[in-house]
Amino acid sequence: MEKNVDNPAPQTGRRKPRRGVYVLPNLITSLSMFMGFLCMVWAVQGRMEAAVCAIFLSALLDGMDGKVARLTGTASEFGVQYDSLADLVAFGVAPAMLMWQWQLESFGRVGVAAAFLYAACGALRLARFNVSTAVVSKRFFIGLPIPAGGCTLATFVLFAGMLPAVLAPVVSWLCLILVVAIGLLMVSKVRYFSFKEYDFLRAHPIRSLVCALVALALVYSQPRIFGFLLCALYIAGGLVYTLVILPRRNRQLLRALSSSDD
Repeated sequence: MEKNVDNPAPQTGRRKPRRGVYVLPNLITSLSMFMGFLCMVWAVQGRMEAAVCAIFLSALLDGMDGKVARLTGTASEFGVQYDSLADLVAFGVAPAMLMWQWQLESFGRVGVAAAFLYAACGALRLARFNVSTAVVSKRFFIGLPIPAGGCTLATFVLFAGMLPAVLAPVVSWLCLILVVAIGLLMVSKVRYFSFKEYDFLRAHPIRSLVCALVALALVYSQPRIFGFLLCALYIAGGLVYTLVILPRRNRQLLRALSSSDD
């Protein structure tokens, strides 16, 4: 009896991706790490704006690799760990090297210590994230995400060029304070919105779209100014939520529970 080639039997289960597809997300991760390496090379050469652009490209690639892995069904534990190592290079070591070459070198050993503190806090942040993903809500990050920290330092390099000349003598001190502060925020308990759950976006689609368009227009009009200001706003938002809104909400919850018990 011949097989019916026109109507093959239905296949059960989802077809596994081809082996070559598994390389794609890891290749994007490798490109992200390469951009971090280029940032360090260009920083040593004194090409600071090119080094900043390398960090931005790395952030773009970092946002793509996970999505590509999920869309192609090729997510793996290897990819997760490899992505963390790439993030450490691109957003931990590279920004620290950039800041040291740009301003921190003038502080001598203090500048080296500040740059290393940032890189070490980035490593600790990634290690804590890797071991706590199963027990922490996906709605918030605990501690400033390392890509946000790296992009904040990169945008500050561009933002400092727009400051008035009278503030030029204090730029190096601002850089030192910012590097240390961002490093400590990465290992803090401050909560930052992760944008991984879209309940708010679904509930307020028009408002969310308008906010995104306004932010895009501002960055496009003055990228050197509003790029850093948006990063600073994200950092300040986490501090306000953790130190002001969350304690107030907890107090209201305790009052509601005590009144219900009475």
